[in-house]
Amino acid sequence: MERQALQDGEPAVERAVLCDALHGAYSAAERHDTQFQLLVGSPERSFGMGTVRNILFIMCDQLRWDYLSCAGHPRLHTPNIDALAARGVRFSRAYVQSPVCGASRMSFYTGRYVQSHGSTWNGVPLKVGEMTLGDYLRPLGVQAALVGKTHMRADVEGMQRLGIDPESIIGVRVAECGFDPYERDDGLHGVGPDGRYEPQLPRYNQYLNDKGYVGSNPWHDWANAAAGDGNVLASGWAMRHARKPARVKEEDSETPYMTRRAMDFMRDAGDRPWCLHLSYIKPHWPYIAPAPYNTMYGPADVQPALRSEEERRDPHPVYRAFMDLHVSSSFSREEVRDEVVPVYMGLIKQIDDHLGVLFRFMDEQGLLDSTLIAFTSDHGDYLGDHWMGEKDLFHEPSAKIPLILVDPSERVDATRGTVCNDLVEAIDLVPSFLEALGSDPALQSHRLEGRSLMPILRGEATGAWRDFVFSEYDYSMLPVATALGIEPRNARLFMVADKRWKYVHAVGFRPMLYDLESDPSEFRDLGADPALGSERGRMAAALGEWGLRLSQRTTRSEQQITASHGKSQRRGILIGVWDEAEIDPELWSRYLGDD
Repeated sequence: MERQALQDGEPAVERAVLCDALHGAYSAAERHDTQFQLLVGSPERSFGMGTVRNILFIMCDQLRWDYLSCAGHPRLHTPNIDALAARGVRFSRAYVQSPVCGASRMSFYTGRYVQSHGSTWNGVPLKVGEMTLGDYLRPLGVQAALVGKTHMRADVEGMQRLGIDPESIIGVRVAECGFDPYERDDGLHGVGPDGRYEPQLPRYNQYLNDKGYVGSNPWHDWANAAAGDGNVLASGWAMRHARKPARVKEEDSETPYMTRRAMDFMRDAGDRPWCLHLSYIKPHWPYIAPAPYNTMYGPADVQPALRSEEERRDPHPVYRAFMDLHVSSSFSREEVRDEVVPVYMGLIKQIDDHLGVLFRFMDEQGLLDSTLIAFTSDHGDYLGDHWMGEKDLFHEPSAKIPLILVDPSERVDATRGTVCNDLVEAIDLVPSFLEALGSDPALQSHRLEGRSLMPILRGEATGAWRDFVFSEYDYSMLPVATALGIEPRNARLFMVADKRWKYVHAVGFRPMLYDLESDPSEFRDLGADPALGSERGRMAAALGEWGLRLSQRTTRSEQQITASHGKSQRRGILIGVWDEAEIDPELWSRYLGDD
């Protein structure tokens, strides 16, 4: 196992940042949020020694792994998230199973690769019958509830075929990734010539109306727009308005609203064990923030784009097609980055501040001592790195995510404040939650394709944890496929990576290959280098072996199969017998007749 202690093994910048976070040593520009900080302060503050009864599963949307001060960002201070890292384990090499919202989240919720669950992109329904986190937790007496985003689409056809009433309890759960939706809101309420992106209006819109923000879509007109000249809104969809303040008061914006809804759920849950998926909508676009977060950071705080001219000279055809997208062209301009990245940072700062509010509430309610906390993201954001915008491909800014796990029990005291550098996948969270609650995830190994991280937290895991991580992407929904002349079924990318090499299989094209040791910035694509044929062959073989895994036999466990060996004989099925004396007389007894 590769593990670093924050006290000893982290880079100097990370040690300094964490020390600052723990002692509240911020510049004047950062001191506005002291009211939010709970876990910051004395490093000796204890989470408690309780047994895990609850799980708080926090996910941010489109949060990069490196936009946290505990991960080394030199300008963005996230003291409450840093304090989580100081009390738990931060995983420095965690990867999503697809770098797009819907497909990634379905892997988080099922514990299965995209190829296994089949929900390959946003809007592709998760088929009826796929077990999700809630299905695993309810038999343990734990409610699985949702506040925020899932980006799931229900398998309406499958529900109709099976006669499942969408208004019934089971129908709602099937349509909501297995969660009981305390407040479902994907935060994508755009309206265009063909109607709404989301057919249902969010509860948040009604909240805004009740607060005096008038209009049919206050999500856009107030929370994601600024005041323009005259009666014209400065829409958040136009990134040139990014640094203007959103029209809502800060306390009425999406992040504090969802935080309050999470606290409402905890109050309502009472003494019942729960798993709450608090899924923040931000820092996902539209990139616009309420005051003071819109101007908390400026162009001087923007880190140089991680890109090189070498990448544009002769790129892989698929990579070139993504670089040609409008969003990539926009983020390749410095003036765009100077406007957008500071607001992206402000939105992250707002999340950190309100996590402080949430943690203070949990402390007052006596919940911190019994709640396992997971903090992560569904994917990253290029922000102009590699001449790209959005996410979609497999460079580190897109496919690598933050992941922090905090177990309140004393069994993990030895690993608190450490960084684990082993390869981790998003699908590892479901088995981790099961084990934390006292269940054996091995009993679900015929369904779950991830591995529990609890042995790492307990300091019990030894040796190599995982040799490879895998991710995949279906780009058939994008104009990229048309531009490349690729049929939808062939518009697929697959990534396999170990600690040194990252290999990308592009159906119909040559592969891509990056040496993360000599080229950590991933500037040089070695997919056509004749000297590395053996390395490409090794990685392709690993991908091929992964593709041949048994992933669809989900209705019978390994234990059940092993226990069934020979049972048919005891039920009268005697195949291949020549003579009665060849087998146990007991098995023959029912065929001896009455004489």
